[in-house]
Amino acid sequence: MKALNYKLVRDLWKLRGQVIAIALVVACGIAIFIAMISAYQSLAASQSAYYQQYRLAQVFAQLKRAPEPLIEQIQAIPGVAQVQSRVVVDVTLDVPGQKEPAIGRLVSVPEQPIPILNDLFIRQGRYLEPGRAEEVLVSEAFANANHLKIGDRVGAIINGRWQQLSIVGIALSPEYVYEIRAGDVLPDNQRFGVFWMGRKALGTAFNLDGAFNDLALSLSPQTNPEAVIFQLDQLLKPYGGFGAYEQADQISTKFVTDEITQLRSHAMIVPSIFLAIAAFLLHILLSRLIGTQRDQIAILKAFGYSNWSVGWHFLKLVLVIVFLGGAIGTGVGLWMGSGMLKMYTQYYHFPNLNYQISLGLVLGAIAISASAAIIGAFVAVRHAVSLPPAEAMRPEPPAHFRRTLMERLGLQSFLSPVGRIILRNLERKPIQALLSIVGIALAIAMLIVGRYSQDAISYLIDVQFRLMQREDVTIIFNEPRSASVRYEVDHLPGVLYSEPFRIVAVRFRNQQYTHQLGIQGLVENGQLHQLVDQQLNPIPLPIDGILLTAKLGEKLHIRTGETLTVEVLEGDRPTRYVKVAGLVDDLVGLSAYMERRALNRLMQEGETSSGAYLAVDAAQLDRLYALLKQTPAIASVNLRKTTIERFQKTIADTRQIMNAVEIVFACIIAFGVVYNAARIALSERSRELATLRIIGFSRVQIAVVLLGEQAALTIAAIPVGFLVGYGLVVLLSIAYNTELYRLPPIVTSASYAFAVIVVTSAAFISGLIVRRKLDHLDLVAVLKTRE
Repeated sequence: MKALNYKLVRDLWKLRGQVIAIALVVACGIAIFIAMISAYQSLAASQSAYYQQYRLAQVFAQLKRAPEPLIEQIQAIPGVAQVQSRVVVDVTLDVPGQKEPAIGRLVSVPEQPIPILNDLFIRQGRYLEPGRAEEVLVSEAFANANHLKIGDRVGAIINGRWQQLSIVGIALSPEYVYEIRAGDVLPDNQRFGVFWMGRKALGTAFNLDGAFNDLALSLSPQTNPEAVIFQLDQLLKPYGGFGAYEQADQISTKFVTDEITQLRSHAMIVPSIFLAIAAFLLHILLSRLIGTQRDQIAILKAFGYSNWSVGWHFLKLVLVIVFLGGAIGTGVGLWMGSGMLKMYTQYYHFPNLNYQISLGLVLGAIAISASAAIIGAFVAVRHAVSLPPAEAMRPEPPAHFRRTLMERLGLQSFLSPVGRIILRNLERKPIQALLSIVGIALAIAMLIVGRYSQDAISYLIDVQFRLMQREDVTIIFNEPRSASVRYEVDHLPGVLYSEPFRIVAVRFRNQQYTHQLGIQGLVENGQLHQLVDQQLNPIPLPIDGILLTAKLGEKLHIRTGETLTVEVLEGDRPTRYVKVAGLVDDLVGLSAYMERRALNRLMQEGETSSGAYLAVDAAQLDRLYALLKQTPAIASVNLRKTTIERFQKTIADTRQIMNAVEIVFACIIAFGVVYNAARIALSERSRELATLRIIGFSRVQIAVVLLGEQAALTIAAIPVGFLVGYGLVVLLSIAYNTELYRLPPIVTSASYAFAVIVVTSAAFISGLIVRRKLDHLDLVAVLKTRE
């Protein structure tokens, strides 16, 4: 073994505590990078393969009713490869063992199993038998949530008639990877499920025999979907078409794609911060290590070692740390990535969701971390090899003495001798002190980032579901009703108060930008459903004009005061023009709001309602649910309590797992940063501290000199860490700004306190370790001259 390799091994052993601490920081960055990127790649690959193998349609359309011969005209549209007409209807279900009413989406399929668009993967059971009108296939998510199995029966109100549906199979469809209704932002697999029923049986039940109300199209390669959608809308307009849309806007596809995109963004931001901190720590470690090894470097160069040999020796120290961290991080990252993918199977339903990991990803992660570490160490290594041997053999000149700021102000009498030593050392090495402050501040920032999702989601739930949406139950009618329906609603069991609302399906258009949505018409000064601004003050609904969520305004490229084109997709399908009265900061979904009577005037109709928000006596809920299950006029029922539970389960629980991982990793970083700072300070000042012991200072006093300096640096780093942490939170809030939900840049006082407690605890533990080293300081060996 070469002499430099012996020296490398000795240095690694001597610095083992610092090496392990930095390696763990590197491991954290690599683990998060590998876990998130591998989960992202696995999800994206599974989505692409599933959509292709089971032929997910590229264009979708819903309408009132159209005759089957219209298919020939649709097939003749240039670029259309395949057309599949369907019957799709939502019905109220009575699921065994469930008090609340559920909604089932009945989707027609051919009587015989043939290749179709949005084809089915049958997980259990069998396909439908021709002529058995009661047989259905049920979605796996709904079956699992309600503990349904083959042979079970579910009651349903089908076109006003009560009917029992017999489950013969459990299936999956690429159309419902994320099983959610339009207008919802979260899945509720216990209360919404998809059932596939024979085309003849379903068409006959809803008077659609020889007709259809839903379309799925595939396109030829290189076809422009927008051109096809335009022509399709023209054909469907006389038949009550609600506006066609392409695959990217299909609700399940959109949600899955948004999650995958968000996962990729998070995978780029957080690991980059970890690796940057690791590079910073390595720079500090090497620069200070080189300062303590000036004489050794000089002797090596005097004995003929080249600049390259000396520089490579120190770079090998960096690479050993990186590869140690890489080995740990790769193992942890693979385990975390596999666990993340299993977590996603609770919400995204694929026939096969295989965990994929490539050697290139692992090597790339290690290469990125090695590059970051080498860059962080480059300046220090360059300084080491540039020292002439004669200069390096001399000890560093003592620091130039000058009075401290407090001494110049005449305040030195307020400090003890130990306090003056601490203050002088900080003032004489401002750059070193600044680097230590930055390192500790980054650790504090990461602790704040680790708790960000928890803070933001708690805030979102409080504002969206406890302040804005305060209704207990929301009911939606199967068709718009006159104003008198409010009196019927008020007499439902347990209803204490109700607020009717109107929803009109429209397509917004601003120049070339479009979006299909429903305008919500709310009552003026509503108590159950209200809008609030960023200061949480109620926003009054304008007498005329429309309010859009800021995210929708961004998508439509429209601002307050501009006029928006509204293409109504129901009734006579008029086109209206409405002024944008303002943009509101809703945190969930995309929405458009008007005062209900203003919306009625826009539609040129009387006081019409699409549903009602209800405040309900909790003791009467069971009676209310039982009645709603048997009411054909009720198309769907939403429960606020259930919505909160779904949000917490679907988003909060998912983020909580990542939060826990990031907080653990942030704690590792905090300890690594503070411990390294203390150990390096001990290495640099051991001669000075030994001298103080010789001239009469006690062990406690020299410990206070060293650890007091670290305490001062930690205190100074806290406000800096708060600022950096908040800046990173703002950056992450931009990454979480999706159509599904927006996480605001919120940091609670509890998170700031948590960061302070962790860092001060790390400082305390590091202080105990360093204090033990001080107690065993070899005064004779340390005081030997270096000349």
